[in-house]
Amino acid sequence: MWDRAGQAVQAALSSIPPLPRAMLLMVFSTMCFSSQHALIRYASTQLGYHGFEITFFRNFFGLLTLAPVFWQHGLAVFQTTVPHLHAARGALQVATMLMFFYAVTITPLALTSALSFTGPLFASVLAVLLLRERPHLRRIVALVAGFAGALILLRPGAVPVGLGPLLILGSTFIWSFAMLIIKVMTRTESPVTMTAYMSAILMPATLLPALFVWRWPDLQAYVVFFGLGLVGTVGHLAFAQAFKLADTTAVLPLDFTRLVWASLFGYFIFAEIPQLWTWVGGSVIFAAATYLSIQEARAKRPGG
Repeated sequence: MWDRAGQAVQAALSSIPPLPRAMLLMVFSTMCFSSQHALIRYASTQLGYHGFEITFFRNFFGLLTLAPVFWQHGLAVFQTTVPHLHAARGALQVATMLMFFYAVTITPLALTSALSFTGPLFASVLAVLLLRERPHLRRIVALVAGFAGALILLRPGAVPVGLGPLLILGSTFIWSFAMLIIKVMTRTESPVTMTAYMSAILMPATLLPALFVWRWPDLQAYVVFFGLGLVGTVGHLAFAQAFKLADTTAVLPLDFTRLVWASLFGYFIFAEIPQLWTWVGGSVIFAAATYLSIQEARAKRPGG
């Protein structure tokens, strides 16, 4: 059944030209990620499960979602020349997922998405510090603008800065280290291999903290957790495929739809009304992060 469904989807997508297909995949991935955040919030606020246990079940069912891939390719999906990079990325992602998932349970969805746009900003700073990239004036201006957007969001001194936003920023900072590793791995690793290793490492690694807050799920919780694993894994695959099909300048601006989806889910499911500061600060952060990413992509082109 899964194979037939996958073949049908692949056939439908293959009939669409690469650029529109990449744009559709990008928007679809943002919907998946926002859906994942909404399911995390629902499992915590409505079903009463701790963020650590939610994290484990997201990885558990995410690995099961890849079962058709394992069935088709077998252990060949784990063939790699950089096992140490997969391990390093996995360790970083364990920390960032535990922090982020717990933060989502206590933070409005729109604010969560807006703050998550800071990832490329942190990655750009690390690229200067660790990879010795030159800090051009345009990059410095974009970074200053992006972090100013974060201050607009949080407004420290005017309102108390809660634990949730701090955990999101902390997890995003850790994730930026993983982003640098992913950049290196994309030279030799396929999206499926990277996703398979991520799931295989994260599932056992997140089980230990989950055991300290464990509560056996009921049927409704299992359905929610399965949905988490499904939309999270499919979202990562769609995101990676979008960048494979089209240039960064074409698909990255569509990542802003994450804030739109998050606002819709937050309003209709949890009665959350995003503040004006969330949209203003999120827009500033996103514009700066997108500019940095596009400039980086252009610099990598021949003659760039």
